Amino acid sequence: MKTWGGACQIAAVYVGTIIGAGFATGKEIVQFFSQFGFYGLFGIIISGCLFIFLGAKIMLVAMDVQAKSFEEFNAYLFGERFGLAATFIQFFMLIGVTGVMLSGTGALFSERFHIPANAGILLTIVIGFLVMKKGVTGLLAVNVFVVPLMIVFHLYTASEAIAQPDFLENLFMKETSHHTWKVWTSPFSYAAFNLALAQAVLVPLAFEIKDRQTIKKGAFLGGVVLTCLMIASHVSLIQLADVAKYDIPMAQIVEKLIPAFHFIYAFLIYGEIFTSVIGNAYGLKQQLENHIRWPASLLFLLIFSAGFLLSQVSYGTLLGFLYPLFGMISLLFLLLLWKK
Repeated sequence: MKTWGGACQIAAVYVGTIIGAGFATGKEIVQFFSQFGFYGLFGIIISGCLFIFLGAKIMLVAMDVQAKSFEEFNAYLFGERFGLAATFIQFFMLIGVTGVMLSGTGALFSERFHIPANAGILLTIVIGFLVMKKGVTGLLAVNVFVVPLMIVFHLYTASEAIAQPDFLENLFMKETSHHTWKVWTSPFSYAAFNLALAQAVLVPLAFEIKDRQTIKKGAFLGGVVLTCLMIASHVSLIQLADVAKYDIPMAQIVEKLIPAFHFIYAFLIYGEIFTSVIGNAYGLKQQLENHIRWPASLLFLLIFSAGFLLSQVSYGTLLGFLYPLFGMISLLFLLLLWKK
């Protein structure tokens, strides 16, 4: 029973780390899957399998080689020389994604709450700073609270979408205006990108857990939940005409299908974004501590300051450019991990 309790905590952190601004708002699912119509569903299943098996592999390998940070993990995966280059690239990817998360917060506050974007971004930074002073305890506590609520709402929204009279017509629609190669490379680049970034949290988490069965069960649970959530998001998003034009399409679809829960869902999206912001900040702080002898509070201030500067770029522009780029860069990481 103790093993399953630990596994649920790992699963919650895993899901909370993967599901950031892009997933929570629906923009990421549209970018990699839903824009391809019915073919996107196959892509989601492929990505889900990769999350289940490779998420466990990251943590088990990290535990076996006693890696405390993603720098040590990369040194094992790529070798000392190329591992340093991979860590350098990954570090800036994490900074970039933190900027996307904060920019997504700004878009949410501006579009849904009619509050200036920077006010929402700064509020997120302040709360994140306070939570991360608790370290891993704060990270686990936030994810264990937010993730179950997110699962309930995503599944409920999907059930409402399925009940729509034109659901099957929308589900089986095949989008042909995109290059075929993107349809089949998207699931691999999406999984590679998210797993490469998630190791910043999963590696130090595995180092602390140090139990193979707990890790295996946690990764399996987390991967299954992620797959179900991706499918739920997809079947909801395909009900929205011109879905690609919205910065926060999930909020749009909730407003259409279950308007009574619109504002509650907007707060939940914020919670989902927040879990990834603090997950990234934690991973970056762990990495910086290997090189800079500064107090943790100062390191978090440095990380959030860099994220704030990036967040001044439009959310849709930032995500649309950085995420596919990072996905292609991360494919090498996926291939090397698969071989281990």
